[in-house]
Amino acid sequence: MILNAGSLIAGVDEAGRGPLAGPVVAAAVVLPDSFVLPGLTDSKKLSEAKRQTLETLIKEIALSWSVAEASIEEIDELNILHATMLAMRRAVAGLKVAPQKVLVDGNRCPDIPQAVECIVKGDLIEPSISAASILAKQARDRMMLALDLLYPQYGFARHKAYPTAAHRQALLQYGACPAHRRSFKPVKEVLGR
Repeated sequence: MILNAGSLIAGVDEAGRGPLAGPVVAAAVVLPDSFVLPGLTDSKKLSEAKRQTLETLIKEIALSWSVAEASIEEIDELNILHATMLAMRRAVAGLKVAPQKVLVDGNRCPDIPQAVECIVKGDLIEPSISAASILAKQARDRMMLALDLLYPQYGFARHKAYPTAAHRQALLQYGACPAHRRSFKPVKEVLGR
């Protein structure tokens, strides 16, 4: 992939496709051409403290950044893939600087007006996607901390709503709360009991 020097590229990634509760979050980030930030990689490979530091730096240095989501209701109505694409479209639309090209982590691209390219494991090799990965994960983790205050019995602060053994046990014990995705099998099974 060869782009003209100075062309604006946005990296896009999501957080929260696999969890049983909460929205799916996407971020879009346009970095300056000269951007160098040691330690920038896939958010899942970073400690929480490192992600917090990088999040602050990315927001300071980026030419533009945007975080968007698709709600629990949209996930249940559209399915998780289509809701993820919706969140990604919203994140790109929220950028204050219009990119000429968008690079998306994964093998499925959202339908957007800009030229778009999917890069499998892009969050490991493309700095703008790595930056988007960090912003999306940080935003979603904060949402999970807020949900944990509302529904402490599920342990959202610990497992971020992923289907861990502890989360599945809490689902069986307490049933589903309004934050749970009704279309996801473990939640559906609990609701069907």
